[in-house]
Amino acid sequence: MIIVITPEECFQKETEIINELFREGLDLLHIRKPFISRPEMEEFIQKIDPQFHHQLVLHSHYDLAKDFDISRFHFRETDRQNGLFKPFTDKLISTSVHDIETFNKLSEEWKYAFISPVFPSISKKGYGKESTVLNDIKNRNNPRVKLIALGGINENNIHKVFNSEADGVALLGAIWESEEPIKVFRKCRQNVLS
Repeated sequence: MIIVITPEECFQKETEIINELFREGLDLLHIRKPFISRPEMEEFIQKIDPQFHHQLVLHSHYDLAKDFDISRFHFRETDRQNGLFKPFTDKLISTSVHDIETFNKLSEEWKYAFISPVFPSISKKGYGKESTVLNDIKNRNNPRVKLIALGGINENNIHKVFNSEADGVALLGAIWESEEPIKVFRKCRQNVLS
């Protein structure tokens, strides 16, 4: 599984790139736009081809799910820890963790969890330099929740992540910091499939 997370700030031709990523085989898109209003979020989603709406994951403005074909919500680690989410019977929910011990304690209500940083971050300079997450994945003992690796993953190291028994990857900086995001995604996907 390959997931792409949107940049926090709006990106030129972002929704055009998103539609092309889906056409290239993107599994899920996490819409993480903490600084935009509900009307701006609605407009953003409307620019994404409706055939891909069921592959969108909301990080905010969850009430928009009823207006679109969206059945996936993501909750930050702090939201989960502080009980700022509620379980859903009709939604798939995901969350984030930063160590394997926390991942191993997640209950089965979580479809998957991002674990980061796997490698030094591309978008957050200096973040993750001392990370041991990739090595720590071998201590996973929670088969109920899918493990999605995040942080510093690109076309050159994506195979290492899948060799570590992760269930998938999430890309952010590799896509949005690139001059050719579609080409980078295509290479990542090819390296996973080969």
